[in-house]
Amino acid sequence: MSIPSISIPTQNLLQLGISEAVNIHYQLSPEVLVNQALERKQGVLNDTGALCINTGEFTGRSPLDKFIVKDELTANTVNWNNFNIPIEDKYFQQLKRKVLDYLGKQGEIWVRDGYACADPAYRINIRVINENPWSNLFAYNMFLRPEEKELTNYAVDWHIIQAPSFRADATIDGTRQHNFAIVSFKEKTIIIGGTGYTGEMKKGIFTILNYVLPHDKNVLSMHCSANLGHDGDVAIFFGLSGTGKTTLSADPNRKLIGDDEHGWTANSVFNFEGGCYAKVIDLSAEKEPEIFNAIRPGALVENVTFLEGTNKIDFAGKKITENTRVSYPLPFISNALEPSVGGLPKNIFFLTCDAYGVLPPISKLSPGQAMYQFISGYTAKVAGTEAGVTEPKSTFSACFGAPFLPLHPGQYAEMLGKKMRENKVNIWMVNTGWSGGAYGVGQRMKLSYTRAMITAVLNGELDNVTFEAHPVFGMLMPASCPNVPEQILNPKNTWTDKDAYDATAKKLAAEFIKNFEKYASGVNDEILAAAPKA
Repeated sequence: MSIPSISIPTQNLLQLGISEAVNIHYQLSPEVLVNQALERKQGVLNDTGALCINTGEFTGRSPLDKFIVKDELTANTVNWNNFNIPIEDKYFQQLKRKVLDYLGKQGEIWVRDGYACADPAYRINIRVINENPWSNLFAYNMFLRPEEKELTNYAVDWHIIQAPSFRADATIDGTRQHNFAIVSFKEKTIIIGGTGYTGEMKKGIFTILNYVLPHDKNVLSMHCSANLGHDGDVAIFFGLSGTGKTTLSADPNRKLIGDDEHGWTANSVFNFEGGCYAKVIDLSAEKEPEIFNAIRPGALVENVTFLEGTNKIDFAGKKITENTRVSYPLPFISNALEPSVGGLPKNIFFLTCDAYGVLPPISKLSPGQAMYQFISGYTAKVAGTEAGVTEPKSTFSACFGAPFLPLHPGQYAEMLGKKMRENKVNIWMVNTGWSGGAYGVGQRMKLSYTRAMITAVLNGELDNVTFEAHPVFGMLMPASCPNVPEQILNPKNTWTDKDAYDATAKKLAAEFIKNFEKYASGVNDEILAAAPKA
């Protein structure tokens, strides 16, 4: 079922160890992949024509089961920790052979050639080998798509070999349990088994770019979204999952460069990906029309449920997971920039969902504060579904992406600080979380207010307003902002119990200080002075 005018990369696959007898589905169109998934009863269509699938046991990444091969390339360069877990090369080789043997016995595999990095100077060609058609559709959506004429004798830089149904034997394979995602920088290969969660492929490539670009190319890799204004000004949005990167970068008045992963060179910001992987929990056409309208033929929707008796997605449904998602090609967004390369940034936003209701809805950071907040990478998550548990939980993830950073966080922070100063970039912190009290008491910040504050920054409308320093965290809070009630700009004003606000602010400040202890010895006095006053 290959496309007749494109040669199947048989020789390459035989050299890898794939059986000669296997039927290779190469570079199939989204339409064919969707039909194959439906024929194999691996998914269903929703009412707008998107393919809806269930990823099985795993509905999210499994950070404790992601490994990097420790060898002569990585032993002294990777920052080994709870996210960068070493594994011996012998186990990688053993599992690679097992996965390839397994795929060869399935009778058919799906193979796709794509690439990462929209800037041609940093392009990495990727060959993806999948066990099923819907995983290959994800690869089509998320990686950049080469032209047909490029596919003859495609020069592959990296391989992803993914077999969701293959299970490792932890007693002999060096893994923690039956699922795994292993990166070998020496072999330029990622092997994934035991999990159908498609995000493991995406974040595997992000991990390798977070090593290769800063380490070898002097390019800052970033877990962020980015968009472009009519005057060519680029805005960058850093933030952990659930803080609004995808939502806030999808601005109808600006061109979308990308929603999750970017590189910052001496003269540009470029997207790593060819698509978006957006959360759809509580999605609505009113709040997020671009994402809502991207759920159409060719999109892949994961782990959703339907309204009873229909094929309409229940966007509020959490029966399978809260991490319901959709992947789609970047052109599904009406104002996507192609190619997805912009100039240098003028404004950077650090997004946090502060469930304590302490941080201002928008504030301006000094360079020292910006570096402190970048290294901290703070957000707060609402507690789980246990009865009676309503206390928010602080989450700190260095550089807003610690699980994907093979190098020490200080290296990324140092690069960001240098670029911020060289380009005189304005840094803002935006709290998309709670106001008027913590979760359970206060209210979530209205999206319309957050959009208005970001728009005011981008239009230069906060350049000449009065600011006051937050008494604990020190960032500068504007006294006014167009289309935003003045009383919410200082968070203490929104609390009925002012003493409770002060106590909560000091409690959160203490958490920041405790978290930063592990970085304190490796940063300068300016950054240390930016710590909150507990």
